[in-house]
Order: sequence, then structure tokens, then C-alpha cells
Amino acid sequence: MKRTSPVVLAALLLLVSVLMPVTAFAETLDQRTARLVPHLIVTRPEGDGPFPVVFMLHGCGGQRPFQDGMAEVALRAGAAVVQIDSFGPRRIGRASAIALVCTGMRLHGRERAGDLYAAMSWARTQSWADAARFGAVGWSHGAWTIMDALALRPDEIERATGLSGLSDEPLQGLAGTLLVYPYTSVASYAGRRDWRFAPHRNIAIVAERDYIVGPTRGTLERQRARGTPMEIIVFEGATHAFEDDHAEDPRVRYDPAATAREHDLLREMIAAL
Repeated sequence: MKRTSPVVLAALLLLVSVLMPVTAFAETLDQRTARLVPHLIVTRPEGDGPFPVVFMLHGCGGQRPFQDGMAEVALRAGAAVVQIDSFGPRRIGRASAIALVCTGMRLHGRERAGDLYAAMSWARTQSWADAARFGAVGWSHGAWTIMDALALRPDEIERATGLSGLSDEPLQGLAGTLLVYPYTSVASYAGRRDWRFAPHRNIAIVAERDYIVGPTRGTLERQRARGTPMEIIVFEGATHAFEDDHAEDPRVRYDPAATAREHDLLREMIAAL
């Protein structure tokens, strides 16, 4: 009998872990909110509002300094910002994030979608938030999270996210998205499903020299062909994480011109909310 090599077995186990939908840790919306809110970074303009709200979801490596710059751009455009730290409540440090989340071994986009649902639910209770003018920005894993949140069907949401007690439409009020160098590969629903909920303004940024998530334009074009209203913009010469001037990865190059262009697109998204 021919034996399968340990290397092949390991590869098969990794593939199964990526492809097989698993039931997320079960908790109520109130429980998730209680864990998540202490780790939210909230900034808002002066005054009582209500203001449009931009939810920001970091990449698989966790919160990065450049996100504060994006938050400042949104603030000056008149929006409140809620940066969602998905790792703090789960006690995931940067080393663990790179080893487990960035490799697809932990916290897929569809599971993390529950954090977006919970943050939006919490924001609706805040007097300063305009619940009809929500936007979401995600980088890489964060963009994957947003797209899977938009694609999950009602009968899948509780199993995928682990959340019970959600409203009938957890994405109510989401009017725009900015998807920055999104992960769109095998574990994502991108290009394979219609969006159940489609914001009216969606911008996807493709970094031409992204050697981390790989080619994404074709998948995004397939998503658009399914009827998703999406503008796909290729940043020529840009790498993954082009805004990150603190990046340790040699595949990443800081690009101030691309970063400024991203800021302009964020302003456009906010204006359209």
C-alpha cells in the first residue's frame, strides 16, 4: 500500500482548514459588543452630530499606524470613525496574527464579519451617529471581512459569525465601502456569490505589485459581473500595504503618492454616503 507523504498530508489539512466552513465561537450580540467596545478606537468631529460613520477594519497583521492617518482624513471630511480592533478582544498579538491569521489558520473573514455587525449595532445606539450614513473601509483581511459580511445569507450568519440576537438586517445603513488590496482567494466568497446586501458606492483598490494577496482584479471583475456596483481602481506600481512606512515585509514599499490617492478616494466615499 502506497503511503501519503507527511508533506502532502500537511498540505491537505491546511487546505481543509481553509475551505471547510466552521462554526464560530457562540455568543450573543450583547456579549460580543461588551468584548469589542473597549477595543474600539472612536474619533468624531466637534459637535453633537449626527455624523456619518466610517468603520475601519485592519489587515491580518493587526492595527497599523497609517490607519490613524486615514482616520484623520475621515474626521476632516466630517465623519466619525470607529476603528475595529478584532485582535484585542481575542488576545491575538502581532506574532500570533502573522502566524495564524495571515496564514488562514484562524479567524476567517466570514467569522470576523460578526465584529462589523456588532460595531454597527453599537453605533446605532450612539446619538452622534447617523445610522443611515455608514461606510466601511478594510485593508486586505479587513476587506475580505467586509465582502463576506455582504455575501453571507441570513441562514448562515449565526453559524459563520457565532452571533445570535442580530437584527433582521445587521448591515442596515451601510451605504459605501472602500476595499483596499483585498484578499479574494479560495477562502473568500468574492467573485463566487452575489452580495446579499449591496451598498450603493463601492471602491476596490488593486495594488499592481501585490505579491502578498496575489492577483485580485479578475475576481473583483467577476464580482462586478454578478451585478455588484463596484469601481475597480488599479494603483500602478503599488505594493501591498503601500501606506505603511513601518512595514517589516520586504515585499512592501511605502508609496506616498498612492497613499494620497487613497485618501482622496476615502473622501469621495464619505461624500457619497
